[in-house]
Amino acid sequence: MKRSFKIAALAMTLAIGLPLSANAHRTWLLPASTVLSGNDPWVTVDAAVSNDLFFFESFALKLDGLQVTAPDGTFVKPENAYTGKFRTSFDVHLTQSGTYKIAVISMGLFGSYKDAAGQTKRWRGTAETLAKEIPSDAKDLQITQMQGRIETFVTAGKPSKKVLETSGSGLELQAITHPTDLIAGETASFRMLLDGKPAANVKVTVVPGGTRYRDKLNEMTPTTDADGKFSVTWPSAGMYWMEATVKDNKPNLKPATDRRANYTATLEVLAP
Repeated sequence: MKRSFKIAALAMTLAIGLPLSANAHRTWLLPASTVLSGNDPWVTVDAAVSNDLFFFESFALKLDGLQVTAPDGTFVKPENAYTGKFRTSFDVHLTQSGTYKIAVISMGLFGSYKDAAGQTKRWRGTAETLAKEIPSDAKDLQITQMQGRIETFVTAGKPSKKVLETSGSGLELQAITHPTDLIAGETASFRMLLDGKPAANVKVTVVPGGTRYRDKLNEMTPTTDADGKFSVTWPSAGMYWMEATVKDNKPNLKPATDRRANYTATLEVLAP
């Protein structure tokens, strides 16, 4: 469990600490499809950390903090979970009609300090383990709260809105346009919320998948307005990766003095 937390924390640190570039690590959930029909639909979801979108070449994303929310707001247990070297995979049985939210939610602390010999040390863990793992004589101690949310959405039959409700904690996406009703050539609108309030002036990065097969990222970088709103016009059909990060000095987890909140989503855009 401790090793799983450290891997998840590393993935989140990579996601919020590295600049977006051709060599940056990105965390993501990738459903086989986001719109399904039929009498007994299932969907397989892959979870990974990689340089290229959406390829398996770095390491698997652990499922600590995984929540699958059904259209009625209840939690669903994923099935057939498997973790390999480069990916984690699981299935979701879509027994209800409507939209499901699949999310990996993480919360932890990241610290740096100097030990008795003056060497700089770094630490990741929880508020409970901090006192045990950081020496009492540590100097220049700095603790940052890290909040991470990685999401994707899948609809069986007709889209529904229950799972689009936000929790009011950390950085979240409020969908104005339904996230499984995205069409190439059309403009979709969203709002970023921080602790339930509009997050203004936040840069959002949107990158189409298949980065391995082109020289440029082709990223779009809208910035939220005073009401936290932003829009994206989808240039083509396919899977897209969306990310936003906020840094502030308003942590709600002691003894952190600042916070980094990260939001990541995988969205599918369909052909008109």
